[in-house]
Amino acid sequence: MKDQTDIPAMMADIGQRARAASQVLAFASADRKTAALTAAADAVWAKRDGIVAANARDLDFGRDKGLSDAMMDRLMLDESRIRGIVDGLRAVAAQDDPVGEVLAEWDRPSGLHISRVRTPLGVIGVIYESRPNVTADAGALCLKSGNAVILRGGSESFHSSGAIHACLVEGLRAAGLPEDAIQLVPTRDRAAVSELLTMTDTVDVIVPRGGKGLVGLVQREARVPVFAHLEGIVHIYLDKDADPQKALDVILNAKTRRTGICGAAECLLVHEEIADGLGRAVIEALIGAGVEVRADGRLAQIAGTKPATDADWGREYLDMIIAARPVPDIDAAIAHIRRYGSNHTDCIVTENPAAVERFFAQLDSAILMHNASTQFADGGEFGMGAEIGIATGKMHARGPVGAAQLTSFKYLVRGDGTVRG
Repeated sequence: MKDQTDIPAMMADIGQRARAASQVLAFASADRKTAALTAAADAVWAKRDGIVAANARDLDFGRDKGLSDAMMDRLMLDESRIRGIVDGLRAVAAQDDPVGEVLAEWDRPSGLHISRVRTPLGVIGVIYESRPNVTADAGALCLKSGNAVILRGGSESFHSSGAIHACLVEGLRAAGLPEDAIQLVPTRDRAAVSELLTMTDTVDVIVPRGGKGLVGLVQREARVPVFAHLEGIVHIYLDKDADPQKALDVILNAKTRRTGICGAAECLLVHEEIADGLGRAVIEALIGAGVEVRADGRLAQIAGTKPATDADWGREYLDMIIAARPVPDIDAAIAHIRRYGSNHTDCIVTENPAAVERFFAQLDSAILMHNASTQFADGGEFGMGAEIGIATGKMHARGPVGAAQLTSFKYLVRGDGTVRG
């Protein structure tokens, strides 16, 4: 490892070693990659006490830094969450290997046989904030898809990420794969991020996972292609034809289960015909669950709400706060979401099939839901084992980015002395 005080030299060295590892990993067998992930899962569980101890140091750092309760929740690891990391690693290990999958094949009148097959992207740089589990998720998915990865975790999760990374390296070593396939930037210095964003010779794509500030920085400064993962300004539209019990269950879960994740609901739009009925019942239930409701229009007359301001629309709270407003119809709800949403996840609660079809057709969010909690906006819940993030852009990958989304493809063209006339 290069001198950590010479950030450009250190990052160049990391990039070169990642590139070399990627060339080995691209041809690694499915069995060896599975073995590496299984051994890493075993190591995480065996070393869970050490990971919790490392996390305690990060929590102290976060408190000193004045992190919000929601951010502290994102940062915190306990045995249950470590079990979730282990389960995620095992789930990714159990998936089919995407590398080499034949996506399509066909014959041409010329005599050529053409196939399109999945191939790794190469080297992926992942820049993320406080959630240390991303270290495991990103490392596992990149390994499964045959990519080397350079992980740059947030300063808050420095020790936790380091402890988890050591387990991933242990898995690589056990399977005889290059340890440089999963590298963690060993410094909190932000100069390392700037270097990573411009390493066009060794890094093929950057995946930022965090808030608007981080993603904006990456999009402004990156010379390497970027998978955009913007904030989750998640809306739920409560239609006049909603089932009351489903509405209560879905909306309460979407807001309160975990407020610090990108799939947490941040804005509730209520059809004005039910504002004084089901709309009131839902808002009173949210308040009863400890949620601060910043309401507009007739909803602001409900006891316990606080008046909404213009700043509450299009805002990601990541906290026990939700904005709420009445809308005259589904088209007004769609217009609001188009104006203030982030193309992440949006939901309609209704028993009207025509309303569902209109909502799904008229909005272009990466994930659209019907009568289901937006907390399901997660690669694990989509059957991907884990995710590297939710892509909100339209190039290459959208929605939960799992192993298959971290591949490109190449064409294999077979002939038999075939020439073009």
